[in-house]
Amino acid sequence: MTLPEREVAQLKHERIAQVLEREIRRGRLSYGERLPGESALAQRFSVSRNTVRAALSELGDAGLITTRSGKGSFVTFDGRLLDDRKGWAQALRDSGAELTVTVVRCAVVRDLGLAKRLGVPDPEFVAIDRVRAQPGGLAVSYECSRVPLTEATGAIPERGLAGGSLTRTLTEAGLVVARGEQWVSARRPTAEEAAAMGRDYADWFLAIRRTNWTEAGELVEHVESLLDPTHFQLHQTFDVG
Repeated sequence: MTLPEREVAQLKHERIAQVLEREIRRGRLSYGERLPGESALAQRFSVSRNTVRAALSELGDAGLITTRSGKGSFVTFDGRLLDDRKGWAQALRDSGAELTVTVVRCAVVRDLGLAKRLGVPDPEFVAIDRVRAQPGGLAVSYECSRVPLTEATGAIPERGLAGGSLTRTLTEAGLVVARGEQWVSARRPTAEEAAAMGRDYADWFLAIRRTNWTEAGELVEHVESLLDPTHFQLHQTFDVG
């Protein structure tokens, strides 16, 4: 095959992947739905089955589908809205999302730089770092939370999170969110973050930094998260007065 022919073949499978991705994200192919078989897709796009397999592989690498041997390919992207006011754990359970959570660090740490940035006097925090992944193992988020060290929160490394929820644990410790601020950007993970997630450091993620405070102005939580944009999107509503 000559170089131009290889480029055409590459463009074909990329084009097919883009078409199917749009259909998935727009809901034409819904969560859990089985995609048409390779033969049907090859006929639809007038390409070979090898080209279809390459397109499906790209969708799988993006976390939009999963392929089961002998059964076909199924949509894993659902596009459901998450209300995280009660915490990620509860929001994900309410949405029916099937994600596993691995706590990669839960310990008391000292961070003078963070204390200075947040304007809090105590530089000691409880660090809770978690990775969320699909059942197949693809990590879709990495969340690094820092909460103030108190008598109640100091027990977290030994006792764990109440019901697996940090928000519930903090509420039971008397730390209730009344206000907060959030910044959103996009970046690649550091080598350490990529290793924790088992992802390529060249992948792009939504980077969210959020700080929550009580009504009295006490720190509740500072969290910095990396979210795979093929699984998470920022949705905002607003009124114009």
